[in-house]
Amino acid sequence: MKVLPLLMLLILTGTIALAQYKPVDTRSTVEFTIRNFGFDVKGSFKGIQGLINFDPQTPGNSSVDITIDANTINTDNTLRDKHLKDEGYFNVRDYPNIHFLSAKVTADGKGGHYLVTGKLTIKGKSKDISIPFSAEQHQEEFLFKGSFKINRKDFGIGGTSTIANELEVQLNIYAVKA
Repeated sequence: MKVLPLLMLLILTGTIALAQYKPVDTRSTVEFTIRNFGFDVKGSFKGIQGLINFDPQTPGNSSVDITIDANTINTDNTLRDKHLKDEGYFNVRDYPNIHFLSAKVTADGKGGHYLVTGKLTIKGKSKDISIPFSAEQHQEEFLFKGSFKINRKDFGIGGTSTIANELEVQLNIYAVKA
């Protein structure tokens, strides 16, 4: 009889640590930097939605499912932004969202630092990527910070454009309990 209460306690404590969080779009940033004609071009996206199931004690139980509105691309140049939304780049009419779905989350050995691996889908093309990130808890919310590099050609973006193939993405995702 004593085994059942102990088992229930173990089950409950294991599920209490794992919590579901929703990104707060107005406070979060997804920014990128890419070289063009020898200059850094910076831009950003908004429209961040999805769910982050996060357990800092047992990161293997965690998962990430995030969507970003590709139509929100902003480089502070209206003409360039319109061009980036066209078929040769993000083709937002046919592919309105950028999506990341995790396959695995692990701790990297440093307190508060993790690695999420999963599929990034842009313009209908998926690629496995890994994103190192930190997780800072502030009461009932988390700030997830990370950066990673991707090759735009892996996603069919820009064709033979003069922009660099590699770009860096910086993430600052504020998330509150769902």
